Amino acid sequence: MNPSAKFHITSRSFFAILTVVTTLLLLVSRVGAADKPNILYIYTDDQSDRTVSSYERSRAWVETPNIDRLASSGVRFKHAYNGTWCMPARATFLTGKLQYGVQSMRMEGDYPGSEYNPQKAPFWMSSFKKAGYTTAHIGKWHTGTDTGYGRDWDHQIVWNRPKFPKNSGNYYDDQMISFNGGEAKMTKGYTTDNYTKWATEYIKGEGRDEKKPWLLWLCYAGTHGPFTPAKRHEGTLDENVNIPLPSDMFGPRPGKPQYVKRRQAWNRADDGKLYTKRPPKDGEFYESSRRYQETAMSLDESVGTLIESLKASGQLDNTLIIFTSDQGFAWGQHGFQHKIAPYDANISCPLIVSFPGVIPEDRVCETPVGGHDLVPTIFNFAGVKMPWKMHGRDITPLLENPEAKSDHTVLMAYTARSYGADTNTLPAAEDENSNIPWWTSYRKDNYKYIVNLIPGEIDELYDLTADPDEITNLAFYPEYQKTVVQLRRELLAELRRTDCPFVEQIPQRAFAIH
Repeated sequence: MNPSAKFHITSRSFFAILTVVTTLLLLVSRVGAADKPNILYIYTDDQSDRTVSSYERSRAWVETPNIDRLASSGVRFKHAYNGTWCMPARATFLTGKLQYGVQSMRMEGDYPGSEYNPQKAPFWMSSFKKAGYTTAHIGKWHTGTDTGYGRDWDHQIVWNRPKFPKNSGNYYDDQMISFNGGEAKMTKGYTTDNYTKWATEYIKGEGRDEKKPWLLWLCYAGTHGPFTPAKRHEGTLDENVNIPLPSDMFGPRPGKPQYVKRRQAWNRADDGKLYTKRPPKDGEFYESSRRYQETAMSLDESVGTLIESLKASGQLDNTLIIFTSDQGFAWGQHGFQHKIAPYDANISCPLIVSFPGVIPEDRVCETPVGGHDLVPTIFNFAGVKMPWKMHGRDITPLLENPEAKSDHTVLMAYTARSYGADTNTLPAAEDENSNIPWWTSYRKDNYKYIVNLIPGEIDELYDLTADPDEITNLAFYPEYQKTVVQLRRELLAELRRTDCPFVEQIPQRAFAIH
């Protein structure tokens, strides 16, 4: 064989080898990307699971086709509890800890003014940055005037309510918006649409390093009151749509704590209609119910837009999508027009998790979960080591096998406007702002056990399978005493596990001491 022939064969071999190596490098690159998925965390405001048509509590006239499609592509959780009201729910997500574990967070100045020390209350997003993620936050902010830009977020478009109290009621238009740490400017436009536009721009690559996986916390202001639909959705629901009144809207609510028995947010006027005087959500019951749902319609549209943006940019198959809210909102149930109280009507919210090819599709999980469980779950999917002890537990096993029987439980606590060390001592009376006492609750299987944390109040036990509206308090039924005692022991153990500062001060209940 002559030298030129040898050289010709060697050249062909070289290019063949180069092609194989290039292909392998591309495959390795794709595998690496799959190990670090993008994370889109969609967070709405005061959105009850009643507003999502795939949920059992929703009415026949509720339609959310895009959120339902997201549910059909992943796992829908039937019972989810992220928080008791806006600020602590967000503080829990940012830190992975329940309200009493978030040190230095505090209300300060005119509502919703608040502050915190980032050294004492660090946010975990900085760990994702160190692990190679680019991080972003878009939308509402409700946890201190320091929004963490540059430290926790590489990209941020923020409505900073604590910093601008006079603008804090502008949920749907004329918001003071800051772009990447710049001076806040008055920004026009329907906020749900604005946030979605900025989020889709980010998904397409604007404001981020396209070589890195990304985490986006997208915080909508809807469906918070005053319920304000987009112009295109106003009047969509027929005024004759059937909206039944909750069974215990007007009491007498036997077996409930005193603060619930006294609760009466709604009153029937001389014209026969139902009104509430509690701002900023003044309005007639039926009209406001419709407007609440019409406000949710733009959120549903936004979910569809975001998913299409992921598809169009080729990122859907490598994106973990979480759709949820800070908590729900009671509308007549137990006499409330409020969140905060420990009942599902007040705080239960939608939770849908989707990740094509990784999480099973079109499944429903009946095991209750909490917002603090989502944080270690996100860390697990991203393959990032948690920087400190989190209060929640990774729910990946539930996502892998949603219908399996699980011993997963949910601890919740309401300590009004107090956080961290400020919860060291239990108050002697109801909170003066909400007229609701501090409480803690424990969800296990079909049971919810509630301890109201002021002297002289009662405990509560509900079977949510038999009694989903939580009408009948079983805590004093003789046949449920063993259940109460066992759940109380487990609740106290969970409080101790999460370093609750007031656990040893919890009032004893005579029926639960055996």
